[in-house]
Amino acid sequence: MPSTGMAPLVVLIVFAVAFDFINGFHDTANAVATVVSTRVMRPGVAIGMAAVLNFAGAMTGTEVAKTIGSGIVGSALPLHAITSALVAAIAWNLLTWYRGVPSSSSHALIGSLLGAGIASLGPHAVHWAVLRDKVALPLLLSPIVGFLTALWLMRLLVHYFQSLPPSRVGPIFRHTQLISAGFMAFSHGGNDAQKTMGIITLALVSSGVLTTFQVPTWVVALSAAAMAAGTLAGGRRIIHTMGTRLAHLDPIHGFAAETSAATVIQVASRFGFPLSTTHVISSGILGVGAARRMNAVRWGVARTMVGAWLLTIPVTALLGYGAAWAARALWH
Repeated sequence: MPSTGMAPLVVLIVFAVAFDFINGFHDTANAVATVVSTRVMRPGVAIGMAAVLNFAGAMTGTEVAKTIGSGIVGSALPLHAITSALVAAIAWNLLTWYRGVPSSSSHALIGSLLGAGIASLGPHAVHWAVLRDKVALPLLLSPIVGFLTALWLMRLLVHYFQSLPPSRVGPIFRHTQLISAGFMAFSHGGNDAQKTMGIITLALVSSGVLTTFQVPTWVVALSAAAMAAGTLAGGRRIIHTMGTRLAHLDPIHGFAAETSAATVIQVASRFGFPLSTTHVISSGILGVGAARRMNAVRWGVARTMVGAWLLTIPVTALLGYGAAWAARALWH
């Protein structure tokens, strides 16, 4: 039964905002790692730009929010279970941030929500077909698409600019990378902030405040602001991993990686696919590195990242299940 008191709902919203804030500083690297590593922008300036454009991007749609809030589990999910999912996702994000591993906040939230839903309502509450078509397949395919798009774009750029000396190519892409970095930050906000919008709206429906799943304007603004504030807090550990440890980047490589990743994310957002922006931009960086030569990519670092990606959903599902089970015992 959904809770009729306001206190559990307020607590849940606080945790949702905390998750969004942590998502912001955890994923700062998604937008600025390449532009910082190529020395086109100073870290502080790049992070400020990313915060503003994350906020702007978050105000552009709610299709992803609908997938998260109504596409994974039923709207009857109790508030304590939704809160448990948020706690599990936050714990995983903080652990991977501390370790400097660019894991997926999206995977963490989806896995936690899945586990909490099964613990509270049983496996029948999960919309398995929607989970497969709108969540699992896009999450699996998007890194491949990001890698191949960046690889293709990088080779195309090399083909057209190979006759120019580096002294001319560098300044061109130092300017264009400002645009691509902004595009990436805007796209990141447009996909990731919507996940928190979906969770809060799910809670409003579950508690009876809303009768239909329609994201209120105040939820959009609150989620956008929380992500922007988190972005300002930065994520320098992960910026270092993505910007310097995956592959050596020049401005032309940063432009190709950011443009490719941002395009993939924008298309997915319009269809309501909750991608991992971390996966897409990381794959883009790997793609531009591989376009030069395969050994230009530090595959050992990439394997560590992939290992974290593969662990995220099952581990957070177990965390979400355990947290929801414990919360249900305390609730009753």
